Amino acid sequence: MKDLDWWRGAIIYQIYPRSFKDSTGNGVGDLRGIIEKMPYIVSLGVDAIWLSPFFTSPMKDFGYDVSDYTDVDPTFGTLQDFKDLITEAHNAGIKVIIDQVLSHTSDQHTWFTESKQCKKNDKTDWYVWAEPKTDGTPPNNWLSFFGGSAWTYDTKRGQYYLHNFLSSQPDLNYHNPQVQSAVLEVLRFWLELGVDGFRLDTVNMYFCDKLLRNNPPKDPNVPIQGMNSSNPRAYQSQTYNVNRPENAEFLQRIRSLIDEYDARTTLGEIGSVQDTISMMSDYTRGTDRLHMCYTADLLAEHKSASFIKQVVSNTDSKIGDGWPCWSLGNHDSVRFSTRWGDDVRDKLSFNKAMLSMIVSLKGSICIYQGEELGLEEANVPFDKLVDPFGITFWPDYKGRDGCRTPMVWDSSKSSGFSSTDQTWLPISSTHEQNAVNKQVNNAQSVLNYFKELLAIRKQHAALIKGNIEFFNTATNVLSFKRILKQETCLVIINMSEHEKECVLESNLSLDWSFGIPSFQENSLILKPWQVLIAKIK
Repeated sequence: MKDLDWWRGAIIYQIYPRSFKDSTGNGVGDLRGIIEKMPYIVSLGVDAIWLSPFFTSPMKDFGYDVSDYTDVDPTFGTLQDFKDLITEAHNAGIKVIIDQVLSHTSDQHTWFTESKQCKKNDKTDWYVWAEPKTDGTPPNNWLSFFGGSAWTYDTKRGQYYLHNFLSSQPDLNYHNPQVQSAVLEVLRFWLELGVDGFRLDTVNMYFCDKLLRNNPPKDPNVPIQGMNSSNPRAYQSQTYNVNRPENAEFLQRIRSLIDEYDARTTLGEIGSVQDTISMMSDYTRGTDRLHMCYTADLLAEHKSASFIKQVVSNTDSKIGDGWPCWSLGNHDSVRFSTRWGDDVRDKLSFNKAMLSMIVSLKGSICIYQGEELGLEEANVPFDKLVDPFGITFWPDYKGRDGCRTPMVWDSSKSSGFSSTDQTWLPISSTHEQNAVNKQVNNAQSVLNYFKELLAIRKQHAALIKGNIEFFNTATNVLSFKRILKQETCLVIINMSEHEKECVLESNLSLDWSFGIPSFQENSLILKPWQVLIAKIK
């Protein structure tokens, strides 16, 4: 029988296809490259892979601008290649989750090219169109993630269209039931091909305010999150352009479709909102919305034990019967090894500690490719940048290219990623020392530690689906229990560069332990970044 709840507590490995493995020698990763590296994925011990977009696209935002939702861009291969990938993954026991970018399309999508022809056609209201103000300026004050107004004037139609991202990424009008139905048919297409679920990009940004009211200014007492302060958009409260209540209603239609198929799941990305935890609860509660959501809360600059405890415990107390998904990084954020570990002396122990922390939390877990190698953010010079976000806001914000550079597999040409030197982004020379082939045979490597960590986790249901209870041991030491029925696991992590003494509850007896073999009289001495994961008798 299929495990309908396989996603609950699953380890999901995110693959950015452009940067995983190039099988053709053109300098860009592809679907065949992922198939080639399936044995490596299996060796990690993960449960599923999440593929960033591989659909037909002009690539102005590298696949997050879709021009055909039901075909594969030639850059990545063919639809048959994807079918083969599904087969290979399933034969290896790996689930496949694919990105779906549904809030907007490319301006080259046939829906948009038809919609902009005139004010009266079959796709007239498929996008958010609005008349100019009497002085010719945009309809309101909404701003784009990529700088400037979120509105662009189309001379042929004589109206402005909305785009929360690039001007080449027009927003769909979800107030139109036809749009909702068309999007659901896209999901059905991929479900019929056998995908195990969807990662829903910007899932809180499908609807905008019907009245197109101006956004108010951000509360000055609320810190800027998830966005560089050089972007004026950060100074608005995203009240009317995103985060609308209609979003949650549409999620019910998505869930209804998903439930027609066995053992499928949905993972929503929530961004650009102050109270992400409440929205996560709203979007995942009950059985008629999303299965799980993730937010940018752990993608912040903080790394203290108290910060992590606060975020996770707040989520656990507010989410009710909903389910979170945690990550320390993805294709949009600075790699955690740099973001949290830039000033750390013992980088090896630090990376092991952070991976131990994230995979031990209550929830499902996303691991971004390269994190299992301890990769740091690559330094991509301005003349090599391709990310429009980074190009616009350089040098205050260097964009997302630094976390998207190619994987380092071995010591051959282009680190085994490609047979050409001309890779789509330069391979970081600082990454070469972390290559897979150098870590596989090193018992102390981050890679082998990660594999052992996941192997232990799979043996103990409490670490996968158990409840979480935090307790205090010492300053900047993260301490909690995972509890499921009769099994209780203990997790203690020194989140600092200083030795810590932790006093534990009396008469504590361990069945087994990982990280530290034993302790005496319930007193535990933790070296910097040291980890204890154990089962309590």
